[in-house]
Amino acid sequence: MSKLSSKWLVVVSVLFGTFTVILNNSMLNPTLPRFMEIFDADAVSVGWMLTIFMVAMGMTMPLTGFLGDRFGKKKVYVTGLIIFLVGSVSGSISPTLSLVILSRAVQGIAGGLLMPIAMALIFNAFPKHERGLAVGVYGVAAMVAPAIGPTIGGVIIQFFDWPFLFLFNIPFGLIGIILSTKYLVETEKNPSLKFDTIGFILVTIGVGGILFALGRGKELETLLTASNISLIVVGILSIVAFVFVENRKTQPLLNLSVFKVPTYAVSVVVTGAASIGLFSGIFLLPLLIQNVYGLNEVMTGLLFLPAAALSGVSMSIGGRILDKKGPKAVIPIGLFVMAAATTALGFLELSTPYWVILALNAVRGAGMGLSNMPATTAGMNAISDELVAQGSAMNNVLRQMTSSFGIVFFSIYYETRRAVIAAGEANMTEATLQTLNEAFLVSAVVIVLAIPFSFIMKGAGSSSEEEEGT
Repeated sequence: MSKLSSKWLVVVSVLFGTFTVILNNSMLNPTLPRFMEIFDADAVSVGWMLTIFMVAMGMTMPLTGFLGDRFGKKKVYVTGLIIFLVGSVSGSISPTLSLVILSRAVQGIAGGLLMPIAMALIFNAFPKHERGLAVGVYGVAAMVAPAIGPTIGGVIIQFFDWPFLFLFNIPFGLIGIILSTKYLVETEKNPSLKFDTIGFILVTIGVGGILFALGRGKELETLLTASNISLIVVGILSIVAFVFVENRKTQPLLNLSVFKVPTYAVSVVVTGAASIGLFSGIFLLPLLIQNVYGLNEVMTGLLFLPAAALSGVSMSIGGRILDKKGPKAVIPIGLFVMAAATTALGFLELSTPYWVILALNAVRGAGMGLSNMPATTAGMNAISDELVAQGSAMNNVLRQMTSSFGIVFFSIYYETRRAVIAAGEANMTEATLQTLNEAFLVSAVVIVLAIPFSFIMKGAGSSSEEEEGT
């Protein structure tokens, strides 16, 4: 550790927190059927283990800008790690499903504190012309964790008792606390900042209501229930009211003026499209491998490992290109590569070999690495340094919402479209394959639509008037 420079020690420190949060969430995905047996519960009840985490994290993220500026980013980050460990310990000793779900809510709150602040800490440690590589290295955790999480979760639930799914987090969390306490540099604090209570209430109702509705609306009938539609309408109206109120505040909870910076605004569009592309694959590919080709969960898990590896490598390469040549030299290429591979997945046949699907998904991972994190970095570079924490918070909230929307859209598309095709002459396997092919093509269109926007983005220092707009 002593051989690393202080700024790279920041990256190493926040990697542990980010990796632990994402890994824990992805570990639980394949274990839900076992929890149904353990607690004699139905799928809806057990599904709350994932839904409550997403909702709690989304509702907490808007607070991180204020908390980081008011109390210091290091303190907020370490506090988030401690809260995550508390949730992990609580989850491991919970005697009922209700307490497990409550523990997941605590972990979600911690995740909401950790994810945006981690990015802000890296941006504070590195000059603008080095941030691309730093965020690329940091982003490896965001890609590797969900790739290996289901495999680790499957092994733990098969060979150990379920509490180890929560206890597994503790060593990583403790290491993260030790490293963060030692190597993170405390940022400036502003004790005079006042908490925007009205803004907090509005954004909490808005983000929480929409994420809650999307989290339980994986089927069309559920999504279109009166309660779900009401939640979405109330959520949208609350966000509209939040924008109206915040634009008139001298000390807003979230400074929406960052959206006046073209590169930042476009980065949100690009990362949203890339996130929809990413999560469409996470949702659709397991259905393809298991329901169409009849392969097992192990083969499904292996499908994501090369993609994660290539994504990690390309993130570092993309970060270097971004630092040296700017966003236009890397982000459009990444989106094109991701769109091309996704389009190819839309033309699969029953005779298509497994290795072809694996290769195409790996190429998708490379495209994701060249587009997602470089776009985020370019957008954050375009805003003034004092708004980095707030910009990171908004970026994460919007990414969470677009990802949730993407999963819900493809879930509903899969169920409804497959039923329509199967009602014809096609058998269920053929209907499933055709539905998945169409879904991948829809995902590719979303990615392609983001490509023209990526050419609007400018590199650090290339447009001083953008920063002045903040």
